[in-house]
Amino acid sequence: MKNKMTMIALGLFVAVGAGAQTIYDATDMASKDLNGTARFVGMGGAMGALGGDISTIGTNPAGIGIYRSNDAMMSFGYSSMGTKSKYEGESFNADKNRWSFDNAGFVIATKIGNETPLRYVNIGFNYHKAKSFNRSMDLAGDLNGMSQLFFIESFSKGINPTPQSWNNTNPFNDGNIGWLSALAYKGHLIDPQVTTNNTGYPYMDKDNNQLKDKDGNPLYLEDSYISMLGDNDYPYLREFRSRETGGIDQYDFNIAFNFNDRIYLGLTVGAYDVDYNKYTLYDEDFRNANGSPTGSGYFLESFNKVTGSGFDVKLGAIFRPFEYSPLRVGLAVHTPIFYNLTWGTSARLVSDLYSEQEQKKVSFTVDSYDYLNNYDMKQEYKLNTPWTYNLSLAYTIGSQLALGAEYEYKDYSSMRYYDSDGNKKDYETREAKLCLKGVSTIRAGLEYKVVPEFALRLGYNYSSSAYKNDAVKYLPVNSIQTDTDFANLKSLSNYTLGIGYRGSLFYADLAYKYSVQKADFYPFFFPVQDGNVTNLVSPTTTKVTDSRSQVLLTLGMRF
Repeated sequence: MKNKMTMIALGLFVAVGAGAQTIYDATDMASKDLNGTARFVGMGGAMGALGGDISTIGTNPAGIGIYRSNDAMMSFGYSSMGTKSKYEGESFNADKNRWSFDNAGFVIATKIGNETPLRYVNIGFNYHKAKSFNRSMDLAGDLNGMSQLFFIESFSKGINPTPQSWNNTNPFNDGNIGWLSALAYKGHLIDPQVTTNNTGYPYMDKDNNQLKDKDGNPLYLEDSYISMLGDNDYPYLREFRSRETGGIDQYDFNIAFNFNDRIYLGLTVGAYDVDYNKYTLYDEDFRNANGSPTGSGYFLESFNKVTGSGFDVKLGAIFRPFEYSPLRVGLAVHTPIFYNLTWGTSARLVSDLYSEQEQKKVSFTVDSYDYLNNYDMKQEYKLNTPWTYNLSLAYTIGSQLALGAEYEYKDYSSMRYYDSDGNKKDYETREAKLCLKGVSTIRAGLEYKVVPEFALRLGYNYSSSAYKNDAVKYLPVNSIQTDTDFANLKSLSNYTLGIGYRGSLFYADLAYKYSVQKADFYPFFFPVQDGNVTNLVSPTTTKVTDSRSQVLLTLGMRF
């Protein structure tokens, strides 16, 4: 990856303001999976204007107004998730399978009358798994002469007080010092007293050739702090491992109205419960020109956890513009999800340095847990996700065929961050504007009843990428975050199909969903100054493909 920023954008990298969650974590919190009843999923989620399914409570609340009888149901699922990464010609795979309880809800339909304008008042409740964070990734390979230490060096230069004073304080409890700097300094990986020459430390590849920018100019790391990398050494990524678990549970409470069987209005209040965990291992060693380890290296473990809750409000309407036409038009708007979150973290670094003076290897272990009296560092903050705007269409042909289509838009660059007291966090908010953009989601689906009791379904669901092409994971110099990896997710496609049975009381639906999403992954980046422009440099892009196969079963009763 090699991008350019203005000096104003570079200012974000050295901005003052404790950093907890990055835009990559926040985007995960703001996005949702295609999940719900098997009927809803089987039609690709394109039921905003069709209504009559409990899952529409979370897309177009007016869909509950279509009901004319009571409904109670629950859904179960089985998922197979896989991540395939390609780096420097090598492929790595990480797979995981799991069962899940995905959905449960009910609708109580109350008939008001046949002659009054208000025909039905319905209330509903629905629980579903809005987001799954379960992902795994493995990676290893040549870093092409680049090191995570280059990032840490650049990260550390903006710190005040200067690193020489770190021995006199606890750097993990100092609001001016970032944890990456503290770990590397205490692990003897960086040393502020080490400099090379007036031109700086040259970036060299594994063949001891100096790296150059796109114009052929040699690249230097000015005023290097790096103390362990020898002149003839080059870095090698021995192992990268990432494990993410948890999810977001969504609880929706709804009231909906039916006017003259032509206009339907709905209101949903949603509550959210967040549980996110991420473990990252970054293991780097140094090798000579022959590819043999020199005995120097380090590994860094990062442990992150986000918990909290949030709420939003959704308003929806469905109307039939023509009295004798089955065409339906749906409109919905969702407020941001107003999250109150707690971010907890700890980190551990082990460095192995070969001492020329002592002719032996010396090891250092640095654990933030020890410096914080056996506690994780925790920060409380608030996150407001984007507004959501939804337009849907539906058309039925007799009682056999139902067609649905939707368009939804969210502007992820509009996300807002606040501290626990409600003060705006300018750094993170500017970062969202710099790196994120609007996301368009298109849903399409159909249901065909072979006989009145049995139906076949087909659907497609597409979402564009939330990341700009030059998005990177920025960290302020005093950030307590220590995982430097990030992935720029591209568009997401969901392919679905399903079958359903409807009896006089009991119904059962089965759906299959295949999701695929590609991404460009980077273990780190670092800035290199070129006049008034800053080049962002990283190792070769890792091409990642995330896929998920899911089977959903919904059992319910209408009475």
